[in-house]
Amino acid sequence: MRVRVLFHDNCFDGAASAALFTCFHRARVVPDAEYSYRGLTHHPGEVFPPSAFDGDENVVLDFRYSRDPRLTWWFDHHVSAFPTREDEAHFRADTSGRRFYDAASPSCTQLIARVAAEKFGFDVAPHAELIDWARVIDGAQFPDAHTAVALEAPTLQLMTWVEANRDQALTERFIRDLGQRPLAAIAAEPWVTRPLEPLLEQHRRTIATVARRARREGDVVLFDLGDDGVEGFNKFIVYDLFPDARYSVGVTVSRTRAKVSVGTNPWSPWPRTHNVAAICERFGGGGHPMVGAVSLGPGDLARAREIAAEIVAELQRG
Repeated sequence: MRVRVLFHDNCFDGAASAALFTCFHRARVVPDAEYSYRGLTHHPGEVFPPSAFDGDENVVLDFRYSRDPRLTWWFDHHVSAFPTREDEAHFRADTSGRRFYDAASPSCTQLIARVAAEKFGFDVAPHAELIDWARVIDGAQFPDAHTAVALEAPTLQLMTWVEANRDQALTERFIRDLGQRPLAAIAAEPWVTRPLEPLLEQHRRTIATVARRARREGDVVLFDLGDDGVEGFNKFIVYDLFPDARYSVGVTVSRTRAKVSVGTNPWSPWPRTHNVAAICERFGGGGHPMVGAVSLGPGDLARAREIAAEIVAELQRG
């Protein structure tokens, strides 16, 4: 049997979800299946390529729902998992017992672990380290912002590596290793450490760029990196720089998209008063109640800046 696993690309939780699902599926469903992996990214329009569902079983993890009849398994925890009401109705009517959703789960990996253990008798104990780190990273459950920014823990270095990696072969190797090896051992591999050093240097430069670009507007910190060539960044930098800010709004642009990133400071002394996912959904994006994003075309930087300004204004109210 050929199993196609589609997952949220360049995301630690996405890769961890793919790894844990593979271990579960092999142990409790089809022992001799062959697995192939394909990362997916959010962007305007249809996100599932025509060839996406080309396996005997097709799996979507940590990513939005699809009504494609070829979809076999689905796990997600994003508030914006259903692009339309029809999509949600389709999910609610499903009787396969192989599609699972929980917006309260801090990570998709943890959702898979719970379902696999409770409904299929899968032993998740050997994967406890992976499950716990996915919860910490995707649920922003670090003890403080500096821990998330300093990147001293080997797993946080893996997080940095996977967010930047564009090598499909290494992505597949990473997923397979996550299901079989200690995280520190993976982080010590030359194929991780070699590209990681320039990434860490870029991270240090990005910290300086965010510090230069960021400006505080009430409880919100806006940082526009659209002219700085910064495509990705550690989302906790701004909270390390502004510990008592409540929200952050960032603008970036790459070859494939302009992006508005919106977040809530997990360590803010002030409670969250807005649903970030709901705000982003109004502009065609989505995410979680505490963090979300809006993706536009790569030529839409001006519109991204307009959206960022509108979101800043909304976050300042209430």
